[in-house]
Amino acid sequence: MGSSSGEEGEEQWVPPSRRPELADVAPLPQADGPCPVVSIAYRGDFREVMDYFRALYAAGERSPRALRLTADAIHLNPGNYTVWHFRRVVLEALDADLLLEMHFVDQIAESNPKNYQVWHHKRWLAEKIGPDAANSEHDFTRKILAMDAKNYHAWSHRQWVLQALGGWESELQYCNQLLEEDVFNNSAWNQRYLVVTRSPILGGLAAMCDSEVDYTVEAIMVNPQNESPWRYLRGLYKDDNNLLVADNRISDACLKVLNKDWQCVFALSFLLDLLRMGLQPSDELKGTIEAMENSDPETGHADIAVAVCSILQKCDPLRINYWSWYQTTLSS
Repeated sequence: MGSSSGEEGEEQWVPPSRRPELADVAPLPQADGPCPVVSIAYRGDFREVMDYFRALYAAGERSPRALRLTADAIHLNPGNYTVWHFRRVVLEALDADLLLEMHFVDQIAESNPKNYQVWHHKRWLAEKIGPDAANSEHDFTRKILAMDAKNYHAWSHRQWVLQALGGWESELQYCNQLLEEDVFNNSAWNQRYLVVTRSPILGGLAAMCDSEVDYTVEAIMVNPQNESPWRYLRGLYKDDNNLLVADNRISDACLKVLNKDWQCVFALSFLLDLLRMGLQPSDELKGTIEAMENSDPETGHADIAVAVCSILQKCDPLRINYWSWYQTTLSS
């Protein structure tokens, strides 16, 4: 267990009661009241560290020994937000080396990657250090995301670093790498959208939309049952239905998918929305839908949108009530 900011914890741990530097401190026990309903059976080392911490905290002491004691308390319970807060107070009072502190908190974060207090402390440090922290923070989140690609805390921190400190230059390439490794990584798709829409060096969505549509359609063709690129495709048009309908690549993608798998819910639902937005279906698309209907003698509708909705009720039984309702809106 480490005893100070940045230390590896290799030395044998010494209980606070046996440390000469704390000889003048009177431990302050936890106040559970005269008749506690359920007393928590704390471990001896935990109780001792917290009693000494409580004493220094109550005295408002900002000293190196107070900083070392917060490290002990954090190693025993990395989720104690009061200890983290007091540590920040002490760090500021001592004008401590924040790079050394970042090394300390990175060690804690690696073994506690989903701890809110740890990531809050890292953000506080990065904000204090400034843009010089950007590259190292991006490297660290890469390391965490390599262990768990869906770690919300790491993604949230990475996005904050990008927008507050910079580091956009290679972020789109990083998204490409993650999606090459796992095209189903919805977190990477979400990050890609952030980069395309907010990066100050890419020109914004207007400049990127065309190439992104090509990229996304290609991803859809690789695996049409992956919901993420279908969702991403909608986001590229930011509710501009006219542009969405006018882009033939979208309806063509739906057609290609349905020619291979007529039960692809994502292609059918996207096509249905396009039709409701005003898409004028090509003869080839009409023929495909008619052929799908002919495979089931119970279906048969003159309106192509109603036909698609009817097909969805067959191949998406979990949402049959939704598609049934949707069909009534088309009829009306």
